[in-house]
Amino acid sequence: MTTVRISDDSLALACGADAVAAAFVDAGWTVERASSWGMHWLEPLVEITGIGWGPVTVGRVADIIAGGAEDLCIGPIAAHPFLAGQHRLTFARAGKARPLSLEDYAASGGWSGLDRALSLVPATVVEEVTASGLRGRGGAGFPAGIKWKTVAGAPGARKFVVCNADEGDSGTFADRMLMEGDPFQLIEGMAIAAHAVGAEQGYIYVRSEYPHAVAKLRRAVDLAASRIAPFAIEVRLGAGAYVCGEETSLLNSIEGKRGEVRAKPPLPALQGLFGCPTVVNNVLTLAAIPHILSAGGASRYDSLGIDRSKGTMPIQLAGNIKHGGLYETAFGVTLNALIYDVGGGTASGRPVKAVQVGGPLGAYIPPAQFDLPFDYEAYAAAGALIGHGGVVVFDDSADMGAQARFAMQFCAAESCGKCTPCRIGSTRGVELIDRIRTGGGTAVDAVEALPQMRNAGKAGRSRDEDLALLEDLCEAMELGSLCALGGFTPYPVRSALRHWPDDFGPP
Repeated sequence: MTTVRISDDSLALACGADAVAAAFVDAGWTVERASSWGMHWLEPLVEITGIGWGPVTVGRVADIIAGGAEDLCIGPIAAHPFLAGQHRLTFARAGKARPLSLEDYAASGGWSGLDRALSLVPATVVEEVTASGLRGRGGAGFPAGIKWKTVAGAPGARKFVVCNADEGDSGTFADRMLMEGDPFQLIEGMAIAAHAVGAEQGYIYVRSEYPHAVAKLRRAVDLAASRIAPFAIEVRLGAGAYVCGEETSLLNSIEGKRGEVRAKPPLPALQGLFGCPTVVNNVLTLAAIPHILSAGGASRYDSLGIDRSKGTMPIQLAGNIKHGGLYETAFGVTLNALIYDVGGGTASGRPVKAVQVGGPLGAYIPPAQFDLPFDYEAYAAAGALIGHGGVVVFDDSADMGAQARFAMQFCAAESCGKCTPCRIGSTRGVELIDRIRTGGGTAVDAVEALPQMRNAGKAGRSRDEDLALLEDLCEAMELGSLCALGGFTPYPVRSALRHWPDDFGPP
């Protein structure tokens, strides 16, 4: 009997993949559960001898078995335009391998990067990572090689490798997909990092909202334990705090402390987990390492991308978009290409109004800037972020004033409370945006207690004065916050106000 392949990825499960798989089993077919191809709008996606059908419901299983269901057939999956245009490295095994099969992993080149790394002295491994141009895939894009070199050279009897898998940004799911679909690749990357810096213990910090990823990781760590010894990995669960995506809050959480930002210096690379030198990297950063350490991998990686943005980026297309999913390609692709050529425009069929890149604290980008190349420096120059590579699309029905308010409200809810600009500034920001959107009022907020901001002789402020105060507040949060939560909240607020001022109420 022909084998049917169906993903056991969380998104596929949420769309009914288990029931579809059970229907094929009941019909006498053999079902193999594989990782997801990343074409999420087609889940549950059924593959039989390389041909795909999707999205499949239980009621259509009999049609597929009978040789019908032409309306669901997408032809050869690997040749689908969504996949054919990609350059997959990190997700090269996506859709092709069983997540917890050591045989599948080894047969597709797994462990070759670790084997080669172990044949090199640690300093050479660090040099190759540096030469590849790999930058952190979870935040500001700091060069991974420089961080590793700092940890390797730091004095200390114990050192750690910590994987930040607290994927909390809106519209992001690449970490989850990799942990569920190719966990050995992450483990191999961590083992290489451990050899490079001299660590014997690693931790993967995963948000508790990812139960399937946690289960896969724990099983994968057990299966790979002898392969990566003497390095050992422990999976730790977060408690849902967005701020624990910040590296020092994450380290506090692992130590059993309150998830709260630490003042820097000292940097975690010098005094991190339990006061020891620590490498803290994102899932996608560590997952790129095995490719870089394979023979000739560093030069190949450096040849991809543009300027200082090297290699590939797994971009996550979400929000109001027709073809949502994971699209891995070299840096340099434009939003125009991603939204229209790859994503097919909005799911609603309405015009695109804005795109937010980099999570809930990323700037809102208008269509006039959709030719912006996917590049760290280009985005920074435009007052925007790449962050974790999440791209969330909004159509013309979106209220950008409400979105700006949400950014401040989100920051207020998720702030760890340690620094005043983030803790108090975000709360005042919500109040201030409400005043602007409702045309003002007589309420006097705490900021007016500052003599330089008091509008003597008035119960309230004019709209222009409120707008100027909002800009001052954003500047204080950006420059005075201890971490990126408060520091980046002004990005969506300023961009919404700059490009869609009419959404903030009457002048």
